[in-house]
Amino acid sequence: MNRETSIHSSDTLVVVDRSRRRRTIIIAAAIAAVLIIGAIAFFVSRGRSAEAAKEAAASQGQVPSVTVVVPGRTTVGRTITASGPLSARRDQPIGIAGAGGRVVSVNVDAGSWVRAGQVLATVDRSVQAQQAAQLAAQVEAARANAVLAQNNYERAVALQGRGFVSKAEIDSKRAARDAANAQVRVAQAQLGATRAQIGQLNVVAPASGLILSRNVEVGQIVSPGSGALFHLAEGGQMEMRAQLSQQDLASIHTGMPAQVTPVGADRSFTGNVWQVAPMIDAQTRLGDVRIAVPYDPIMRPGGFAEARITAGTTDAPMLPQSAVLSDDKGNYVYIINAKKEVERRDIKIGAVSDNGVTITAGLSGNEQVVLSAGPFLNPGQKVNPQRQAAR
Repeated sequence: MNRETSIHSSDTLVVVDRSRRRRTIIIAAAIAAVLIIGAIAFFVSRGRSAEAAKEAAASQGQVPSVTVVVPGRTTVGRTITASGPLSARRDQPIGIAGAGGRVVSVNVDAGSWVRAGQVLATVDRSVQAQQAAQLAAQVEAARANAVLAQNNYERAVALQGRGFVSKAEIDSKRAARDAANAQVRVAQAQLGATRAQIGQLNVVAPASGLILSRNVEVGQIVSPGSGALFHLAEGGQMEMRAQLSQQDLASIHTGMPAQVTPVGADRSFTGNVWQVAPMIDAQTRLGDVRIAVPYDPIMRPGGFAEARITAGTTDAPMLPQSAVLSDDKGNYVYIINAKKEVERRDIKIGAVSDNGVTITAGLSGNEQVVLSAGPFLNPGQKVNPQRQAAR
């Protein structure tokens, strides 16, 4: 009887244990299901929030805001820019004027300042010197003959009163005297010509100025066909020859001030227009404007320079330098059209100063011009323009 009771108790314990284990599994499963459902609900809610945010952003039209300005037109000094070569205002080639010969001395070099009449080089004159000495002796001989002829004539005239000399002989003596005097003049002329030829063997400066080049050396044989032995800038005066279009040329006249800056120089020189070309090249449609500038070692003939010619005033748009962009196609700005889209506009610039950049072509002044965000924009891009008052 006791055995049956113990067996019954054991079975009851097993049944209870199984019941508890099943209940635990059910609870765990329920908790897991709740967690899974919560996670799903969280992610679904988050996705809907992101989509709602995107829809809200799209509905608000998310476009970049840019600052623009309407420049209008400002009265500014008109400045015409040009470039061209530097040269001597009066470039004088100096050659040999005489028969030529062997150069025995050269007294100056390129870069030397000379005065008018200064001897630059000397050609051998030993032969001409001997010829001059011979002709000088002939002059003395001719003078002696003239004196003798004069004395013979005077004696004949004195004897004529006594009846010893005929009138025919008097005429002969007079002719001999006159011939002797003429021979003196011939000899003197020949001597003068030889001495002039000797003088031409000196290469002299025709005017005061700066020697630009030297093309002769001692021992060189020179002749009138040898070309220029030296080049002289009269007074050391320099000039720049700027080439301008027909449109710009119409605004230029002599006396206008100009600033000339040689390429590579860190300073400019003040000059003025002294000549405007009377005609325009039919091929290039350009005309020369010659700008006189003072001498300076930086002003080297043959070099290149840029000029800024002040040509009165004009009404033109003016923009800050930050608004003007450039690439391989030239200078340009970005404007905002009526559709609030970015649009490229090619321009030409004039004077650049602390006040801004003068726009000579491409803008009327009524456009909305992007001030500073140009490098980050693209043509056709939608933007939200924020207008700033023009200065």
